[in-house]
Amino acid sequence: MSVVLSIRIPKKLKEEMDKLKDIVDWPKEIRAFIEEKIRIHKRIKVLNEIDRLLEELPSTPKGLTIKLIREDRERY
Repeated sequence: MSVVLSIRIPKKLKEEMDKLKDIVDWPKEIRAFIEEKIRIHKRIKVLNEIDRLLEELPSTPKGLTIKLIREDRERY
């Protein structure tokens, strides 16, 4: 099932689209554009959620990373 989405565009833009209607399937192009935007924004939403979760994690004590790397290198 599908629904109708109505938008307003400048008259000049519609005239330009009409000139190309024989070589461009505008409904198909617009659907593909919207689908791509949805994919992009879903990814952004997930990344923002990951950032939020990472900010809630406790941070490591200052210098701990350097200490652990040194210990690891000294073992070998």
